[in-house]
Amino acid sequence: MDKSKRPFLKSKRPFRRRLPPIQSGDRISYRNMSLISRFISEQGKILSRRVNRLTLKQQRLITMAIKQARILSLLPFLNNQKQFERTELTDRTTGLRTRIKRVYS
Repeated sequence: MDKSKRPFLKSKRPFRRRLPPIQSGDRISYRNMSLISRFISEQGKILSRRVNRLTLKQQRLITMAIKQARILSLLPFLNNQKQFERTELTDRTTGLRTRIKRVYS
């Protein structure tokens, strides 16, 4: 048989089964920060079920634990460093002050 005549047959590559992200002994709790932090993106968002490879029940428990940890201030709501940086005075405000001084001098 030629390869062009059998387009729907699967390739014979070996399939490597992925390990589940949550082991059977892990407790999903808001206090388990090492477990919870695996399911949060760099911006602080909760990752989706497809990305996490979790079951529906596990994803619900993880989401509830993350929200409880955020309410109790164990996790930040946003992980945005630019928001907390102080900016220097802009040229517009300093230029405005010099103009006012010139007018009244």
